[in-house]
Amino acid sequence: MRKVFLYLMSMFYTAAGINHFLNPSFYEQIMPPYLPYHLPLIYISGLCEIVFGILLIPVSTRKIAAWLIILLLIVIFPANIQMAVDYKANDNPDLWIAIIRLPVQIVLIWWAWIFTKPSVEKSKLV
Repeated sequence: MRKVFLYLMSMFYTAAGINHFLNPSFYEQIMPPYLPYHLPLIYISGLCEIVFGILLIPVSTRKIAAWLIILLLIVIFPANIQMAVDYKANDNPDLWIAIIRLPVQIVLIWWAWIFTKPSVEKSKLV
């Protein structure tokens, strides 16, 4: 089951990263106004998601990829807060989605954290 979640996670981040290039306007709308260079940051974060998602697959890079995903999720959290603030200020009917995204970040961090640890199968061999 762990392997299934690993591949799902890899596909999730790779697809999310690709979406940064296909739909940058969505991400530009949720960028905190105090950050400069919105479009380059969107592309950089998308590239990071793609690379980190791919790096989850090999055992040799899995742990560092999981830690990098955790770091990325922490770094992009202000954009999720900005999204909720903007949706509230504009009476956006999708405010509920923006609010749900906030605790989902914690779940995503936990999910990545699982892959910073050796698998149960591996630890049985030691």
